[in-house]
Order: sequence, then C-alpha cells, then structure tokens
Amino acid sequence: MANLSEHIHHIAFQAKQASREIAKAGPEQKNAALHSLAEILLKKKRSILEANALDIAQAKKNDLSLPKIDRLTIDEKLIDNMADACRFIAGLPDPIGAMDKQWQRPNGLLVGKMRIPLGVIAMIYESRPNVTVDAAILCLKAGNSVILRGGSEAFHSNILLAGLIQEALLQNGFCKEIVQYIENTDRESIYELCKLSQFIDVIIPRGGEKMVQSIASRATMPVLKHDKGVPHLFVDESADFAKTAEIIFNAKTQRTGVCNALEGILVHKNIADKFIPLLEEKLEPKNVEIFACEKSLPLFKKLAEPLREEHKGKEFGALQMVCLIVGSLDEALDYIHQYGSHHTEIICTDNYGNAQRFLREADAAMVAVNASSRFNDGGELGLGAEIGISTTKLHAYGPMGVEELTTTKFAVYGNGQIRK
Repeated sequence: MANLSEHIHHIAFQAKQASREIAKAGPEQKNAALHSLAEILLKKKRSILEANALDIAQAKKNDLSLPKIDRLTIDEKLIDNMADACRFIAGLPDPIGAMDKQWQRPNGLLVGKMRIPLGVIAMIYESRPNVTVDAAILCLKAGNSVILRGGSEAFHSNILLAGLIQEALLQNGFCKEIVQYIENTDRESIYELCKLSQFIDVIIPRGGEKMVQSIASRATMPVLKHDKGVPHLFVDESADFAKTAEIIFNAKTQRTGVCNALEGILVHKNIADKFIPLLEEKLEPKNVEIFACEKSLPLFKKLAEPLREEHKGKEFGALQMVCLIVGSLDEALDYIHQYGSHHTEIICTDNYGNAQRFLREADAAMVAVNASSRFNDGGELGLGAEIGISTTKLHAYGPMGVEELTTTKFAVYGNGQIRK
C-alpha cells in the first residue's frame, strides 16, 4: 500500500508541475499536438483494433453484458471519429486568456474576467476507451494537465491510446506528464487520488452510480459528478404521434447501453388510448420490454408487464423502459422531479406554452422539445467532444467541452489607483 501511495503521489506531483507548462502554451503548439494525434490515431488503426480485441475477448470470457461490450468496442469508424474530434477541437477558438467581459469603475479601474485553466484534472471512468482520447484532447485545449484512470475492462485499449497521446505531446515539444494514465487497476489507486487536493484541482468520476458516489464521499477536492442517466419523455396531448413515436424509437433503441438512452415515457391521459397502441407497433420489432402502470397496461397487447416501484428512476441500459399515464404537464414534472437523474428530459408537443414551461421547469442538464434524448452529447451539441455529462450544477451542468474545463479570474488594470 505504501508503494502504491507513493506512486500515485508522484503521478499527481508530476501533473501539477506539468500543468504550469500547458497553462502557458500558445494555441499554435496545442493545436499542432492535436493534429499530430489525429494522424497518429489513423496511422495506428491496426494496433488500436488489436489492443481492443484483447479487451473484448476478456470481456466475453468474463460474461460482460452486450451493452457493456458495445460501450467497450472500438471499430474503424470510432477511430475516424476520434481523429475528427482532435481536428475539430484544434479548430475551436482558444479560450485561455480571453476576457469574458470588462467594465470600468468610477475611479478608472478596468475590471475584467479572464478565462484560465482549471489546473490538474483527475478523470475516473469506466468502459469506453474513446474517453481516454476525448478527455485528453479537451484538457489539452483548455490548458489543463490530466490524470486518467480507466476501467480494467478497457485496460489494453486505454494503455495504447494513452501512449499515442503522449507520443503526440512529445512530437510537439510538450512533456508527456501533461497526460498521464494510471495503469494500476486496484480500486485503492482511485482512493489515493482522492486524498491529493494539494495537487489535483478537480476530480471527475464518470460511470456507474456506486462508483461516482464512492469517489464523491472520499474526495478532498471539488467533484464534478457524471452520474447515471434516466431520461424521460413526456408525450403532451398536442404531440404529433408519428414524430413522437419515431423519437422514442430512436432514443431507446439506437444505442441502449448509453446514459442518454430513454428510460421512461409519460403519456398524457387524453391521448393515451390512441398513442400507446401506435407506440407498441413501433417498438415491437425491437421487442422492447415495457413496465406499464396500472392505467397503461391494458393498452398494450404484447410488450408490457406490470410496473413495480423499483422500476421507477432506474437506469436499465437495455431494451426496457417505463410507461406511465399522467393527467397533466404538472404531474409529469412532479414525476420527473422525484425520479429523474438531472441528466436529460424531453417533451413532445406542438403547444408552445407547454414547451416553454417544460424547458424552464424540468431540472436536467439537457431539456429538449421534439428531439431525441440521444442528442445530449458533446459532439452532437457542437462541442466537438466531451469529457462527460455533468449532473451537478457547480461549475458546469451538461456535456463538458473545452470552455467547461476552464474557469475565470478577475484581471484588473489600474493607473496608480489606491483605495480611500
């Protein structure tokens, strides 16, 4: 344990030293490293796929579920997407040093808020090895150093990708300690990180609910939680049936094991008898299992079984979901308040007033009108990539891109002013 503690302490110390180097780097050098990484990823496709195949083989041997294997899998398209993300992030304006706003005081002082890096970020995540690249490139662009610690199920993929990132850094005059990967898969390595607030400015856990809560309870530095996703969709009485059914089908079945996949449907009582049979017809080819409330259960012919209390607010991560009939928008909002996860909430409606109320009152990192929950993603919302989806409100809420990995400080210009 002493050796592990010393090892993690050394990694965090190096990250703190490296954070000074990356914080003062200019946009040209950072962008050059991002373009280099894009080229390296494409050049090393075969090596990446071979490393990922080792992880997939082990996952199957360990009887991991199909949704978990899906999250773990890297294919050629995903490697292309990672390279595209590198280039996209390189093309974004550099936030560091920008003045968000300025104002002048009566005494002549010019006061501004300057955007600066967060410093050292520790990123703890599970399953998806592409997060290794996403987290690294966002931290690099935002001027942060980062300590990465992925799950054991993606060990070979993560080790290889982290090495390629460091190769790109070295090619462009950076020290490799700007991006470090903890190879130790023991849970204690995470707990050791949680103690090191003297080096680490923010810790970001991204994964299962138990993992996130465990880190949040131990961390001595600020925590940006990227917790479970339990998206709901409210079908208002004015909703377009065909459009809504298509949205639900996409949100539930396009990828089932992700945090922005739909987990619950709330249907207005005035249209339930017409909409639910249409919805069942849409979902039947995918054999989606519906846990239906007492009122909605008789309206299903094949897919439904009775709803139990433990189904409410559950992240299924499978072709399963909840369906309830509600009497009003207020009732839908009350249910979301009680069982939502502050992740994603959707309303399908042609009523402008109801849409605006839902946007204001549904408490989630992304709230949308007439669109799939699957759009709660940094790439889909124009951020290029994301380090995760924050379900806490300080200091970011929702997908975290480059700007969300920075903060501001006051920058004051004077000309000899003194306080009287």
